[in-house]
Amino acid sequence: MRRDAIFYAIFKRVPGLFFELVEQPPAEAANYRFESVEVKEPTFRIDGVFLPPPDATSQMIFFAEVQFQKDELLYHRFFSESMLYMYRNPSLYDDWYGVIILQSRSLEPENTTIHRSLLNSSQVQRIYLDELGSPDEQKVGISLMQLTIASETQMVQEAKRLIERVQQEQITVLAKEEIIDVITTIAVYKFANLSREEVEAMLGVKLEETRVYQEAKQEGLEQGLELGLEQGLELGREQGLELGREQGRELAKLELVPQFLARGMSMEEVAQLLNLTIEQVRLASE
Repeated sequence: MRRDAIFYAIFKRVPGLFFELVEQPPAEAANYRFESVEVKEPTFRIDGVFLPPPDATSQMIFFAEVQFQKDELLYHRFFSESMLYMYRNPSLYDDWYGVIILQSRSLEPENTTIHRSLLNSSQVQRIYLDELGSPDEQKVGISLMQLTIASETQMVQEAKRLIERVQQEQITVLAKEEIIDVITTIAVYKFANLSREEVEAMLGVKLEETRVYQEAKQEGLEQGLELGLEQGLELGREQGLELGREQGRELAKLELVPQFLARGMSMEEVAQLLNLTIEQVRLASE
């Protein structure tokens, strides 16, 4: 499982969560949208970009990098890609800010001398998740991100405490429903092999009430209903609908394969995440 993929999935769902980490967030932070952008000649994709709303006073673009493994070329890639994107889009933005999120300081490249002026500037912020302190003492947004580096046992305990905290406190930055959605999203990534009932029992929440489950269910039901009606001519209405739902869920998972592979996940990781065979992943990627 690649935990940077969890972050990008969370940022896509709740862009405002990113600005919980930023020291001086823009006034229009709530209206930024998270995108993966493509830069041509040469062609490459930047996974974490926060684009300002068109009517923002300052058209500042935010570049985010999440790193959970050692990469000596981290800053070479991050700064060159960010600068090249702005070079290709010079009239769209008037300022930029970079945020590098690392699991720990030990993942820093050995030699940062070449990028010292950028790394030490007011336009770049480095965040080490394991140095943020106790989750119970942090803002809710930061506590959510700390769940990604917790062990499975710690994650369950911290998630339960966070859910209780959200239900008891007056939360203004993020909607309570969004916070629960983020927690369940992290749980689904971390415990991909568990059933829905097992995750529900573990966290004490009903997945059916969360957006991440409802979206997956709706996609599967829509495809399953169509296939189920066709099968129903032979198997009967009830049997056909049930079969259709199962096939719909399978198709929904297969459609996610290219997206996860495009983010850099290996076939083995995708297969484990979606509970598919390697052969199914290979065929879906062709």
